[in-house]
Amino acid sequence: MSFPSAGAQRILLIDSNVYFSKRVSDALQQVGFEVTVSTQAAYAITMLEWNTPTAILCATNLREMGALEMAPILRADAKTANIPLIAVGGADARALLEAYGAGCDDFVDRRRPPADIAAHVRGFLVSRQEGFQPTQMLPTSETALSGNLSHLDLPGVIQMLGQARQTGALHVNAGDTDGIIFLGGGEIVHAESGVLFGDEAVTQIVRTCQGTGKGVYKFVYGASAAQRTVLRSSTDLLLDAMRELDELGCDYAEDSELYAAHGPAQDADQVVTHTPHHETDHNSEHETAGIHVEAHDDVHDHQAVVHDIEHHSVGEEST
Repeated sequence: MSFPSAGAQRILLIDSNVYFSKRVSDALQQVGFEVTVSTQAAYAITMLEWNTPTAILCATNLREMGALEMAPILRADAKTANIPLIAVGGADARALLEAYGAGCDDFVDRRRPPADIAAHVRGFLVSRQEGFQPTQMLPTSETALSGNLSHLDLPGVIQMLGQARQTGALHVNAGDTDGIIFLGGGEIVHAESGVLFGDEAVTQIVRTCQGTGKGVYKFVYGASAAQRTVLRSSTDLLLDAMRELDELGCDYAEDSELYAAHGPAQDADQVVTHTPHHETDHNSEHETAGIHVEAHDDVHDHQAVVHDIEHHSVGEEST
């Protein structure tokens, strides 16, 4: 059955639970969608060619074909490959991973209130169509918190928002990197940076900001992510990023010492200038010491941040 609304985007809702479908349909209409309801995914697929919806909201627990089985069928046909498919199922992490693994575009917990499901669908479509705004383009009126990363580093900003249990979008710009990190109740739930998303995007954004040492951030309070792609804790992700920076710093220190001791590789036809042996040793010692101290200082700074994160994590567990 259909609930027409002129000029509205249309959602195809597929679920065998008539009561659930009615409640979600009403909620979707309240936020401006036109809704078509079907109890069978196989029959709904036959309607797509002549009545293409804006998005499909399909249950994962249908008897014959659910969202997980429907996804590869949609992706295999050029006419339906770009239709967003949102899976509706249980709230456990396994169900979420199975949905993404099957090719679904998003996942929503069916136990959430119908109004929340409708808001989630609306947010997903807005994000898909408009994307996220680079930090520099965000007007001041839309930001609740902003600052310079040279004054407060990104791990500190994330910890501050986490401690305050904030929900919103943290837009970050450092050098050539524009990224966005969504928080829900203080925990990171989604992140995007270029082609990366999820856990990998979080560590990439943190590494870039810490490596650059400068940049800006703007936090838009109340903004919600259209999907959840981050499953690990914020503390674990920050620690991983800082450990990777430590490893890079250690590698740089070793390479610098080797360069100072042996110099760059020289071709056979290059002219070699001979200097007194004692002068060469004396200069090398000073150059090596200088480079080693700089590299050591960088590593020490990263280790200090890691210590702060670990200390913050222990404090949270004790409280």
